[in-house]
Amino acid sequence: MPFASVNGIELYYERAGDGPPVLFLNGSGSTLAHVAPIIEALARHLDVVAHDQRGLGRSDKPRGPYTMADYAADALGLLDHVGWPTCRVVGVSFGGMVAQELAVTTPSRVERLALVCTSPGGAGGSSFPLHELAGVPPARRAATGRRLLDTRFSEEWLATHPGDRLLVDAMAKRGSEAAPDEVRRGEAEQLGARRRHDVWDRLGRITCPTFVAAGRFDGIAPVANSEAIASAVAGATLHVYEGGHAFFVQDRRALPELISFLGS
Repeated sequence: MPFASVNGIELYYERAGDGPPVLFLNGSGSTLAHVAPIIEALARHLDVVAHDQRGLGRSDKPRGPYTMADYAADALGLLDHVGWPTCRVVGVSFGGMVAQELAVTTPSRVERLALVCTSPGGAGGSSFPLHELAGVPPARRAATGRRLLDTRFSEEWLATHPGDRLLVDAMAKRGSEAAPDEVRRGEAEQLGARRRHDVWDRLGRITCPTFVAAGRFDGIAPVANSEAIASAVAGATLHVYEGGHAFFVQDRRALPELISFLGS
């Protein structure tokens, strides 16, 4: 299994595909196992490197607190490890926050940037405070999670949309999986860094072509937050899809358009 020694920790990563080099940055609580279908789709056209971010999966889980600068530095260290002076970067949800931090810190390393269902923080708008769900009773947390995933997801909606019901059931199963205390601690550290994310005043430093994508019914990262990012990054294009936080699954246009942008 490939590991990279980065910033005093071991990061587990995978590399697949052939084509323009792309760094994929994952979302809150997500490991490479959770997003394998997306990475496989990207790797049919692109040379993709992705890793379990610190605190998650098979990567080390050092004591915190973690910062967004830590996550961006880990990503840059991984690029150095694989020998990429520059690459294209795609960040999904929390990964989009890391991608923004990376791009404003070292804009010369990023050839193209895709920011997917994410937020800039600060005056540009923050994503839903997921850390606040930690103490919520399970039934209420599940109901809130459905509406955050897609604001249309009432029981009435799901009763007549079987594809969306499958999506909800899959996410509920993932959320109910028992995890060791060390894993829970790593997830909590990540949510702490997420809570403090604010790159809004620095977005003007991004100079590369930027693809900003949002789900029209996303309850975690509202469209307004993506609109704010697109307004602050020179030349950025905004793409709104018919779906929620998982619009890649719901709108068939999304993934091909992302791949086309990254491969250009």
